[in-house]
Amino acid sequence: MKAPIGIGVLSFAHGHVGVYCREMHGWDDVRLVATWDDDPERGARQAAAFGMRYHPHLESVLDDPEIEAVMVAAETNKHADLCVAAARAGKHILLQKPMALSLEDCDRIITAVEQGGNTLQMAFQMRCDPTNQRMKQLLDDGVLGKIGTLRRRHCLSLLFNETFFAGPTRWHVDPVATKGMFIYDAVHAADFLYWLLGAPVSVMAEIDNVLSNVAPDDTGMAIYRFPSGAFGLLYNCSVTLAAEIATEIYGDQGTLHHYYGDGVSTPFAPPGAAPLKLYRRGQPQVFEEIALPIPRSHGERIAAVPRPWVDLLRNDGTPECDARAGRVSTAMCLSAYESAATGRRVAIR
Repeated sequence: MKAPIGIGVLSFAHGHVGVYCREMHGWDDVRLVATWDDDPERGARQAAAFGMRYHPHLESVLDDPEIEAVMVAAETNKHADLCVAAARAGKHILLQKPMALSLEDCDRIITAVEQGGNTLQMAFQMRCDPTNQRMKQLLDDGVLGKIGTLRRRHCLSLLFNETFFAGPTRWHVDPVATKGMFIYDAVHAADFLYWLLGAPVSVMAEIDNVLSNVAPDDTGMAIYRFPSGAFGLLYNCSVTLAAEIATEIYGDQGTLHHYYGDGVSTPFAPPGAAPLKLYRRGQPQVFEEIALPIPRSHGERIAAVPRPWVDLLRNDGTPECDARAGRVSTAMCLSAYESAATGRRVAIR
């Protein structure tokens, strides 16, 4: 039996890391060791909740020989410095999304991780969802044939919640800390498009506030073009009250619809609902239902992230979404912002 893996946390600013800690707390193959946070009250409180040591100095965590890997969950504009420091200290990394706010910072992270021989896993819960995994399998197996269009609606209702933008998590609406809600949340859908279709070559987009004025933006629509010629339509909105259908995929051999795929749609799933409906060319004019478990909440999807990461560390595996993949989704979002600002199609680099 391998000894438990020592885990550290670099900031509890992003709430998802608290979910990860709750999941891992009590696992026999990991040990939550210590945390650093530049908010001493938050860091000490969270450390006590999970039986960890709190250190006011980052070096105390990074120099701790008991810690083999760290979870980086600071404000987005701090990701690059923390990841570079962690990689140089020889730590493996689980990084909250988006990877960074500039491609230059993404490249700094990539260089540090690759030079240090560490692994970096992006914390994209969409890749951990069984329904999304089945969709990818259907595409990879060619069930839908050549894909013409993939449309993903990925939405939140957070900007209707004053606690979110006026409370301790208000950094999410700070343009310095995170640029805007589009990159903060749409990066999940961007990675989803990349995961299913590969890297796009260009984008046209509109991003703005349409129902609120508390963040730099609340809604965005982006049209990506892929080397195959396929369209990828990404719709992201942080002021959505309710929804059902999340993904539509149209190919020359079939159509796939996905229901109850994000935080604003999961609560509306009726008992026994099928999350996927598939139509195949040449079959009767009816959609085949694919029965899979629908998470009871968005939090349940988030909680699925740490187990594959710990298994990766224990088995010396390859990250599902590494630093170079993390750069792609960041570039997709930054290019969408550029397109929205300039009113033109933007090549993605």
